[in-house]
Amino acid sequence: MCGLSGEVRFDGGRPDLAAVERMTDVMEPRGPDGRGAWSQGAVALGHRRLKIIDLSERGAQPMTDTRLGLTAVFNGCIYNHREVRGRLEGLGHRFFSESDTEVLVRAYAEWGLECVDSLVGMFAFAVVEHRTGRVVLGRDRLGIKPLYVTEDGERLRFASTLPALLAGGGVDTSLDPVALHQYMTWHGTVPAPRTVLAGVRKIPPATLRVVEPDGSHRDHCYWQPSYTRHSDIGEDPALWREAVHEALRTAVRRRTVADVPVGVLLSGGLDSSLIVAMLAEEGREDVPTFAMGFESVNGEEGDEFRYSDLVSRTFGTDHQKFMIPSDRLATALDGAIGAMNEPMVSHDTVAFHLLSEQVAKDVKVVLCGQGADEVFAGYHWYPPIAAATRQGAAAAYADAYFDRTHEELLAMLHPGAAAARDASTEFVRAHMAAPGADTALDAALRMDVHALMADDPVKRVDNMTMDWGLEARVPFLDHELVELAAACPPALKLEQGGKAVLKDIGRKILPAEVVDRPKGYFPVPGVRNMAEPVLARVREALTAPEARRRGIFDQRHVDAMLAEPDRYRARRGASTLWQVASLEIWLQLHGVR
Repeated sequence: MCGLSGEVRFDGGRPDLAAVERMTDVMEPRGPDGRGAWSQGAVALGHRRLKIIDLSERGAQPMTDTRLGLTAVFNGCIYNHREVRGRLEGLGHRFFSESDTEVLVRAYAEWGLECVDSLVGMFAFAVVEHRTGRVVLGRDRLGIKPLYVTEDGERLRFASTLPALLAGGGVDTSLDPVALHQYMTWHGTVPAPRTVLAGVRKIPPATLRVVEPDGSHRDHCYWQPSYTRHSDIGEDPALWREAVHEALRTAVRRRTVADVPVGVLLSGGLDSSLIVAMLAEEGREDVPTFAMGFESVNGEEGDEFRYSDLVSRTFGTDHQKFMIPSDRLATALDGAIGAMNEPMVSHDTVAFHLLSEQVAKDVKVVLCGQGADEVFAGYHWYPPIAAATRQGAAAAYADAYFDRTHEELLAMLHPGAAAARDASTEFVRAHMAAPGADTALDAALRMDVHALMADDPVKRVDNMTMDWGLEARVPFLDHELVELAAACPPALKLEQGGKAVLKDIGRKILPAEVVDRPKGYFPVPGVRNMAEPVLARVREALTAPEARRRGIFDQRHVDAMLAEPDRYRARRGASTLWQVASLEIWLQLHGVR
């Protein structure tokens, strides 16, 4: 619901207020409803506000309580803020606003770092202790809200977006070879703490970073499900269906907490349709729902309106559909890529950006179905991983998921851009070897949900919606629902082609056509098939002087891909040319030389 920024000096100097102002201004789309700044001693904070909870000026930020000696900036929403407020009032706290930001400030005053254990929601924040000069940075359990940092021996800067840090200046913008390796191996995903730029890092999900005035810091991971069978529900599918159904009801109900209307991005797939059904079970009528489609290309259908229409009719939603002509894609590409915190390759990014532009004209908050496939094992690569032994989990994951081998990647890259080792395989082996996770599937889901998902699809949804001042909420990433799913027996997730327990719920409350349909993706045929005018924009970027000077990729390989775009595909069929072009376009749009 906002954008935050700040600087902490370690050298005895004053923070660069002009740099903080530049960082804050860049994030205006994330917070078009208000702007604030605060500075004291070695710390300066900036904030852009999107009004969702407590629409009055009492909820403005940065928020200071002089009696408590605390100042905070906050991005996101604490869904249980009223319950936590009640507990704090019982402990003697008195509130001057209805804001969830004030709940964070007083919760920190009461419980310190342990305050996050009481918070249900999506959030990133910075809290400054006036007396000690200590700064605490925090991020929600699933990394739904972003938090980027850049630092040297003299200062630390932080912001909700990477481009905001670039606007502040002084960032090392050389490419990180390990991050590039991950980007080209995991279809655009670079997990925390790295980013594709060597000088920018991100706070990992479920992490608190305590920054001392001398520049030293310590990180604390405050949440991680075990992915073991510790539940008392046992193996009974009916009991699991009831438990997950109730947990999903709770997750959806929590995400309707707002002082503005709440809508739903309704693709017509199982996940978004279940959200609409949960709202109907709560007695909500005429819920605003939104769907988008594109013109067909090369025989590939570009919309799934028949399914979203069916769900809308079934539950009586106030439904809007938007059809985007193919000739809009070329101009839309730059807008979507420019809105990215980091380069991403999912072809539906442009669709989310265009859809968010339209939806933001009607509502400020939407619910969406992202995360269900990772949490409940809905993707087609999970069954082969599940067939592996626990000891063979890393190798099975690489075989099923990686875009290309280390050797294939080295053949694409200019030697100066290549990592010295197979960094992506090393990352997977380390995560798979961690204690817990009973089976190979458990280990894979643990890594996907807690290490990779925050940087796609979660980042994709946050970036595209917030660029239009639209807050997206993701019920399937409710931390209690994720804990429940982590304990669920693998078979109850894998059966029926994946997400079996969700499909069993759907069979009782959704039209059969929605539950039993082939798995769909947000179709953008013009991007998937590298059709004109998308191909023209790609060619322009990859033949630009700055691309040739940068020399990330072997030029002969780039020329070959441009000559035969459809020939070069990742293992799972994605366009290699689009992976390469997305990175280069992002670097150019953000002025990285």
